[in-house]
Formats: sequence, structure tokens, C-alpha cells
Amino acid sequence: MVLLTSKFLAQQLPQYTQYMLNEMAINPAVAGKDNYADVRSNNRYQWVGITDAPRTYMLTLHSPLKNKRMGLGTQIYTDIVGPTRRVGISLAYAYHIKLSEKIKLSLGLSAGIQQWGIDGHKLHLHDSGDENLLTQYQTKVVPDFGAGLYVHHENWYIGFSAPQLYQSPIKLYDGGDNKGTLVTHFLLNGAYKFKVNDEFKIEPSFLAKYASPAPIKVDVGARVIYQEQIWLGVGYRHHDAFTAILGFMYKNYLMIGYSYDFTTTNLKKYSTGTHELMLGLKFSKQQTKHWTDDNTTN
Repeated sequence: MVLLTSKFLAQQLPQYTQYMLNEMAINPAVAGKDNYADVRSNNRYQWVGITDAPRTYMLTLHSPLKNKRMGLGTQIYTDIVGPTRRVGISLAYAYHIKLSEKIKLSLGLSAGIQQWGIDGHKLHLHDSGDENLLTQYQTKVVPDFGAGLYVHHENWYIGFSAPQLYQSPIKLYDGGDNKGTLVTHFLLNGAYKFKVNDEFKIEPSFLAKYASPAPIKVDVGARVIYQEQIWLGVGYRHHDAFTAILGFMYKNYLMIGYSYDFTTTNLKKYSTGTHELMLGLKFSKQQTKHWTDDNTTN
């Protein structure tokens, strides 16, 4: 029981196939980088067909402050895997520095809390003597801190972040092993948008993730974007899955994205794949004027 809990707590953070469409979920330095407020939601259903497979729900919000040099953001999330549940909220602050006319550097910090829980009703004990654990729902609240930096241009960006910088101890059961902790992760991501012609652009992207002692995990992919409104893309996650994404931007304020993962591991024998749905909204003075004009026309 103790070994199971400690091993599980050492696993990676949740992964997202549409990481390039919600960078606030992985880097606090993104907060307020644009001239509008941005709300996005990622809902991921992993390995459909397998009992108690991972499910992740993420909501992010960020906006620049009045002077545009600073931004604030937040993320609220729930991550459910088997008998465990992780619920968290964090606040982010970012400071933006103009390196040139078109390039900016953002530095960000985040702070929040996580609540870890384990449902005893879903446990199967290897040894007898702890049967009382099977009727308990144990929780533990721990602090969570992160940092990041982000360099961006209208055609490209690159970011580096370190979630869970403070390795908070997680002790769900009294008298149990106290070796379970939050694990510091290191994330490096980037993308470049190539203009093909006036209507089409191609955007390759990547995300590299590392958390000791696990090996580095890399996602690579590319989107074909039509008139900044419709996109189709494919990707590959090393030793895990091939991915496909599609999306649509309605009047530059409502974004809908969907992705599907084709599992390449032995889990493909038991799962029909992974689904991920992303919704986004942009709020700005320019967009508000657009809504007003539409209502006047109608």
C-alpha cells in the first residue's frame, strides 16, 4: 500500500495534446502577454475503455494589467487517476520586457495549493491488517510554487517553465512512508509560424518534459492554419501516441479545438484512444466593439 502510494505520487504532471493552444496551463510567464483577457478550458479523457483511466479538467484565465508591462493569471484544475484525485488552484504574475520592436521577454512566478486525495474504496491491499483504509477517503493539502520565462514574437515563441519547484511532502496516511513528494518538472516548448501565402500558414511546435528519474518526453507536431480561423494538425509523442488535432476560431474571439491520440503502447489493446476538447474565449475593447456592431446590425 505504501509503495503504491509513493510510486504514484512520483508520476508526471498531466499531459495535453493541445499544449500549443493553452500555454498558460504550463507556464506562468504567459500571463498577460497579449492585449486581451483570455479564458481557456482543456478537458482530457485518456485511454477511453480502461477502468479509472486518467481524466483531467483545466481552466485558465489571464490578462494584462493597465500598464501592459505586467499580467495576472490563474489556473484551476482537477486530475483524476485511478483511486487518486488532485485538485489545485494557483495564481500567476508575469512581468514583460520589450527586447526590440517585435520581441518581448516575459518572466513569471506562480503560487497556489494542491489537494491530494485517495479513495480507499478503490484500493486492493496486498497484505492484510489495513482493511480500515478501504473505507476512508484521505486528503492532504500542500503548497505549490512555479516559475517560467517566455520569449515571443508575432511569428514564433519559446518558453521554459518549472512547475512544482518546492517538493512538498505528501503524507496521506498517518504512520505511513513520508517519501512521497511533489516532483519538480522542467518544460521547454516553442513554435514557429511560416507564411505559405495570404491564406495558409504552417506552425510546427514542440514540447519537451523532464522530471527525475523519468526519461525526457518529447511531443512534436505541426498545424496547417487557414485564414487564422481553421486548423488541422498531426503530432507524435515519443513512445506514447500519434495525435491529430482540428480547430476553429469564430470571429476572433471563440475558439474550439479537438484532438485524438492514437495510442502506440500495449494499452492500444484495451483502449480506443484519448479525447481532448478545448474551448477558449478572448475579451478585449476591440472585440466588445465588434459585438456591439453586430447587435446594432441585427
